Amino acid sequence: MFLKHLLGIYAYADELESTSALEEATSQATTEATKSAGETASQMASQASEELSQKSNEIIDTIKSYGPKAVSFAVDVLIGLIILLIGHLIIKMILRTTKRIFDKSKLDSSVARFLQKLISVVLYIVLFISVLGTVGIKTTSFIALLSTGAVAIGLALQGALSNVAGGVLILVIKPFTIGDYIVENGSNGVEGTVDRIDIFYTHLTTIDNKNILIPNGTLINSRITNITQHEKRRIDLSVGISYQADIKKAKELMIQAGKETGDLITGESNQVNVKELAESSVVLEVRFWVPTDKYWKDYYFLNERIKELFDENGIEIPYNQLDVHLIEK
Repeated sequence: MFLKHLLGIYAYADELESTSALEEATSQATTEATKSAGETASQMASQASEELSQKSNEIIDTIKSYGPKAVSFAVDVLIGLIILLIGHLIIKMILRTTKRIFDKSKLDSSVARFLQKLISVVLYIVLFISVLGTVGIKTTSFIALLSTGAVAIGLALQGALSNVAGGVLILVIKPFTIGDYIVENGSNGVEGTVDRIDIFYTHLTTIDNKNILIPNGTLINSRITNITQHEKRRIDLSVGISYQADIKKAKELMIQAGKETGDLITGESNQVNVKELAESSVVLEVRFWVPTDKYWKDYYFLNERIKELFDENGIEIPYNQLDVHLIEK
């Protein structure tokens, strides 16, 4: 029994020695692993630091290389802003000068406003292109693009531009002005009093108070009769009398009717003439000069008064008639 206990004690001692050796080996392996991981981490940190330093140096070199360019660009921008400011002031001076010139001239106010706008747009486009060139932006392509756009817009708005050109010509040449009574003898054949002249359209008011808009492009290419441009106008009126009537008496009565209007202009050739020996009548023609604004009033008055005087004095006004003869067999 004693021997058995002794063997057990020796076996336990061997087991303790084995456990101690295992712990020692484990501790040594852990130490070596920690040391290796530390060395790896240190290498990685060192490599990252080197890469960061390299990138920083590259960024600094890039900034140094672009530094002069940035300074030059900033100077160009500053010069461009100065040119823009000075150009704006010069354009305002030019526009004020042209406005004074237009005000002193006899140019129509609508034309003056249109030309002012046109000059302003052109000057600012030139100024804008100059500033872009100063900053360093190539303006060749921009000018080409602007020209192409202008051509495209011109083709698309050909009719509208024709009206604008016609409006400018009307306002400059002045074939008629506001208040004139005109007749457009083209395909439209409209007439009326000019109420307003715009850049695109001319507004007419007819006798029965209708408003008609005529495109200026059409109007400038048509034959226009300006009825009220002059202060006086001649009334031409034809009246037929019978061959048995007294011509001298009829002419005296027609002159009397003209005098009764109270508007005959003295010094003008106011007369009554035999215009035609027609098939069934002797045609007498009245030519009386009256103020333009009294034309229609006197025209209608003469028609009525001549008929009354002829009736009172037995002057026959013949008319077409058909005589039917019946033959009895």
